[in-house]
Amino acid sequence: MTKVMKITRRSLLCVSLVLTSMAMVSWAAAEAPPEKPSEMAPARKLYQELSSVGLDPARIFRIRGASLDRASLHITLDDGTIGFTQDVAGHVTGAFFQGEGEVLLIPPGQVERGSMVLFTGGAILEEQFESAYFRFNDNTFSELQFSLRPDEDAQAFYAKWNETAKDMTQTDALRLFTTFSEMLPDASHPAEAPLKLSPDDRFLHAHLQGRKFGGFDIYYDSKAREQIWAGQLRTVKEQNFYDVWTSFPSSAPSRAAQAVSSTTAQEGPPDAVQISDYQIRAEVRPPTELDAEARLKLHVLHGGMRTLLFELSRFLQIKKVEADGQPVEFIHNESLEGTQLSRRGNDVVAVVFPAPLRTGAEMDVAFSYGGEVISQAGPGLLYVGERGNWYPNLGLAMANFDLQFRYPPGWTLLATGKQVAAEDTKAAGSGAAGQEQVSRWVSERAVPFAGFNLGQYARGEASAHGVPVEAYATNVVEKSFPKSQQAAVLPFPPTFGRRTIEVIPLNLVPSPAKNVKNVAENAARAVDFFSNLFGPYPFSSLKITQLPGHASQGWPGMIFLSTYAYLTDPEKAQIQYSPVDRTMINMTVAHETAHQWWGDLVAWNGYHDQWMIEALANYSSMLLLKEPDASQFRAVLDKYRDDLLVKQEDGDPLMNAGPVTLGMRLSSSKFPGGYEAISYGRGTWLFFMLHSMIQDGEQLDGPSRRQSGAKEDLFLRTLHRIRDEYAGKNISTRELLKEFEPELPASLRYEGRSSLDWFYESWVNGTAIPRFELAKVKFSQVNGKTIVSGTIAEKDAPDNLVTPVPVYSVLPQKTLLGQVFVDDHEVQFRLAAPKGTRKIVLDPNHTLLTRPQ
Repeated sequence: MTKVMKITRRSLLCVSLVLTSMAMVSWAAAEAPPEKPSEMAPARKLYQELSSVGLDPARIFRIRGASLDRASLHITLDDGTIGFTQDVAGHVTGAFFQGEGEVLLIPPGQVERGSMVLFTGGAILEEQFESAYFRFNDNTFSELQFSLRPDEDAQAFYAKWNETAKDMTQTDALRLFTTFSEMLPDASHPAEAPLKLSPDDRFLHAHLQGRKFGGFDIYYDSKAREQIWAGQLRTVKEQNFYDVWTSFPSSAPSRAAQAVSSTTAQEGPPDAVQISDYQIRAEVRPPTELDAEARLKLHVLHGGMRTLLFELSRFLQIKKVEADGQPVEFIHNESLEGTQLSRRGNDVVAVVFPAPLRTGAEMDVAFSYGGEVISQAGPGLLYVGERGNWYPNLGLAMANFDLQFRYPPGWTLLATGKQVAAEDTKAAGSGAAGQEQVSRWVSERAVPFAGFNLGQYARGEASAHGVPVEAYATNVVEKSFPKSQQAAVLPFPPTFGRRTIEVIPLNLVPSPAKNVKNVAENAARAVDFFSNLFGPYPFSSLKITQLPGHASQGWPGMIFLSTYAYLTDPEKAQIQYSPVDRTMINMTVAHETAHQWWGDLVAWNGYHDQWMIEALANYSSMLLLKEPDASQFRAVLDKYRDDLLVKQEDGDPLMNAGPVTLGMRLSSSKFPGGYEAISYGRGTWLFFMLHSMIQDGEQLDGPSRRQSGAKEDLFLRTLHRIRDEYAGKNISTRELLKEFEPELPASLRYEGRSSLDWFYESWVNGTAIPRFELAKVKFSQVNGKTIVSGTIAEKDAPDNLVTPVPVYSVLPQKTLLGQVFVDDHEVQFRLAAPKGTRKIVLDPNHTLLTRPQ
């Protein structure tokens, strides 16, 4: 299984975050030296103005026949009154409109239009609105000048809407601050005039009160990787969701495009600034507190910005920030409930530099922070935050980590990296009464993130391929673990939905510590199995620690393993999971171990590709499951398919949440468990299908492939090559599929092209679960050979679905005759068959994701 937590650490912000935040904001002045008490006062003043600016009573007008056009976004102000905000840094940055207006947004492509249909009922957003709040950093005010006329009731409009407008300024204040902070005086050259705004930085946020859909948002942001998006904050059963209706690029982003939306969870490797090294010195005070100093080595690839935004757990508070030893100011901004940032449990820390960052510059940025980021689930059972980053992060990129921890005696602390001698050798490893322990962990290679866990553990050991594997667990389960005769909510991993079941009396008191040896041995078997398939294990050791709850997490060289995965088989049997549920829990160790290759060594490129890493890890664990028991492998696949077909309360099946490429957008008010069901369930099926298709194609190529000297199983051979070529790098879905194409079997070359574009567009970027049926089958003898012809009908599928359907003869043994590309509702075929064939079947091994017969 994996976990929401995997998303937490990897969905990191890039350089100039587009923050949709409406919660409290606190300014913290760095501890400036007494001789320079107000060096950063202009930045503080600028942010305060942006986050509290009201309407200007002298700028209230009647407006008619005006429009705002941003690529495929068109907003028309037909007739009404508009009030503009007061100047900030010499610029008008907002407006409030009341009257009659209309918005037209035309998403490109089938996926984005399908997403729009899901939430609005139409592929195109065309909505009339009665009021609108606008926030912008460009020449929007100038654009509207020719449509403005004096308003005789200006004061009444001001009195009615000024406070409403001021309440909404918080939403985009930090995004605008990243723009206007570039105009602040340069502390290194105070005599020079402030910089002008970049013409490439254009931002427009419209919060519209629609007649049909109520309040919703539309954004255009030239600095985002996907410049246009629309969505709505909704509350369902006391849970907040931000439903992203659509999100897409208006054009190819410029090299300077660095922004990431905390709402849409757009992400990717940062282009302008990279962090190569982290040095973190932390003091852990169980059961809850952590104080830390984090020093980051920062490289500026493309300069000009004044503000960088870091993501950090909301349970940690910044005390000071320094750049090259000099104090700088920072803003600590809490995220908006329902956004992806909020779901990750993080806030944003904006660091403001005294001068624009120069291309090619290197600097040390140091954070001092602390708080109650550790939680206690039971005696000696701690975990580091339910969600959230425990150190400041900037972008999803590989980096080196040097971690040192001080903590009390009697505790065991484990972290990512290899343990080395601590800098403070006097206290290191002492553990004596009254003395603290010190341990230091250094990454062996660049990794995407780092973590730690501590507890009062028992230990179990094993090894594989010379890799030591250690499992750690406590003698207790978490306080929330179901008691005897207790009705408990027990979702199985991955969590596709919650259900209440009865728990029978537990005759045994669960003790994860009793099973640590077995857990270590299971992980060692996985290390051995995956090393043979994908190449050497990437790290020198593997450490596994107990994590309360159902979620597990895979870190580089380390796994946080759910308490439920530590239970013995008799203990699991007493909890009324179905047999397939228990099988899925048993897969957890292998799944998280597979993440050492897929996720920790090879990372994903962006949110559209996040599914791939989870599905690869899950499919890898299923390959291990298949070795001793193919029936369990099939039972899990069937469960994934059945879950996708389950109808929600509104009658929509879960499969309709969207394709795997929508990433975290799949979890919405309509489908709260959409991400898990699609990414794990459908994603695993996609890799199983691709593997099976390639194996069938290799079988059909037969002698020609053997004569070429190709080793068997192109699928696994290609994954091994991807592991070597992309070690320490990010990979996209299309890049992964391209790796299979040079040796693609002839029978999979749709329209004669050695390309898997058909698989990407039809299956990866699709949602269909079709049915295939034989019709009009005829057998004939031609030149002493049996020829079978007929029609394959495709049902419950869109018009553009392309599927190579395997056709077998039955004699009575089944023999693969060919793969027929079905790309229409009915496709005719003609295949040679063994002499005497009188019966054929479609996909008898159930390798295609199809509806049950």
